[in-house]
Amino acid sequence: MDDTTPVYTISVAADLAQMHPQTLRQYDRLGLVVPKRANGRNRLYSALDVARLREVAELSAAGISLEGIRRVLELQAEVERLRLQVNAYAEEKRSTSLVLWRPHRRRGA
Repeated sequence: MDDTTPVYTISVAADLAQMHPQTLRQYDRLGLVVPKRANGRNRLYSALDVARLREVAELSAAGISLEGIRRVLELQAEVERLRLQVNAYAEEKRSTSLVLWRPHRRRGA
């Protein structure tokens, strides 16, 4: 089990994030925090989801609109994706060695 494993019901996640469950439902509708669905109906939140709920609350308290928060989260995800891509390229560059090929000359040529 890790931080991405959905284990918290909406009431527990709301308590952990210090929010009302209706706020979590609104965030789900807006796509700010999208929990997994158990049996296609019940929302289950992971520790990562709860951390994101807290981040949304902090941004909201700073005066950022919900649409602004959605954009901030989208840009953060893009930055993380690009960071992983750059790291993968850097790792590939470090692991690639230059191989020189020198064909043997034929005798008598």
